[in-house]
Amino acid sequence: MTQKISIAVLAGDGIGPEVMAEAVKVLHVVGKGLTMELREALVGGAAIDATGQALPKETLKTCESSDAILFGSVGGPKWETLPANEQPERAALLPLRKHFELFANLRPAICLPELTAASPLRPDLVEGGFDILCIRELTGGLYFGQPKGIREENGERVAIDTMVYRASEVQRIGRLAFEIARTRKRKLTSVDKMNVLENGLLWRSIIKQLAADYPDVELSHLLVDNAAMQFIRNPRWFDLVVTENTFGDILSDELAMLTGSIGMLPSASLGTRQRGDFRFGLYEPSGGSAPDIAGKGIANPIAQILSAAMMLQYSFGLNELAQRIDRAVRKTISQGFRTRDIFSDGHELVGTAEMGAKIVENLVENV
Repeated sequence: MTQKISIAVLAGDGIGPEVMAEAVKVLHVVGKGLTMELREALVGGAAIDATGQALPKETLKTCESSDAILFGSVGGPKWETLPANEQPERAALLPLRKHFELFANLRPAICLPELTAASPLRPDLVEGGFDILCIRELTGGLYFGQPKGIREENGERVAIDTMVYRASEVQRIGRLAFEIARTRKRKLTSVDKMNVLENGLLWRSIIKQLAADYPDVELSHLLVDNAAMQFIRNPRWFDLVVTENTFGDILSDELAMLTGSIGMLPSASLGTRQRGDFRFGLYEPSGGSAPDIAGKGIANPIAQILSAAMMLQYSFGLNELAQRIDRAVRKTISQGFRTRDIFSDGHELVGTAEMGAKIVENLVENV
């Protein structure tokens, strides 16, 4: 029986439409044995221009009736003068995460052996490449805690953000991290700030409690400042990292930079919602809308393409198709093709569409 899947495709702003076009081509090739419905909808600045809202009701409705969301990127200088709560990032992406209870953000930081020269680290630190998965709790902490805002106190403005975590939130993300660790090297590093934050004390105590249910997983703990240093000192020591929202936001970007280009890195945001065997998720590149290069045809589409691969794996259980895409990407890199962000002497410089076409060629050859 042919598997039927429906995907909301939200390309967004900046380079979003360019790289999304290549990901869609890949999906059409790899998904030939599926009944796949791709439902395009507006989001972000493009949606503001067309409807006055960053997340129109029609877009949300499309997402609600789909099995997963393939997301591009949102935002840019054009909309930076809007009130903060109306800007694309706050008015589109954060509400989507909250609405669908997307509590876990998975960001792989993979430095391929062929691309170690692009890393800013010394060659001896990244020799052979590395593969780190950062799992970030996505719906708690400073970004969502109340009270929040800016007010006047004694004649001056005061900004307030509140960091709140509930035991159930830590248990939920912690258990997912342990389960994923079992599919990798069975090694988990939990990152907190327990020496100064009450949140950190709660976080560490709960992760330790969960560890009793996973005796086959090696667990270690690091304070966030030490973790930031150790990523630079010895990235190959790490395999799977789990941490709270703000720390994860910062550390996953650090890891992305260590790989050499954020244009190579996908991400998945997973929730609790299930539809039959499907697990709902939102999949997007780790980078932003890059308005400075939008429309030039030079953006790296690999992060968007690998986000589609993560979608096939985590939402639909189509692991073999996801692996086919990953192999096609790796083969394309091994053949020497490079977009500008990962280019070095001795390789062939290609644009967005050319890189997508090379990956499709390798997909077709390896059917």
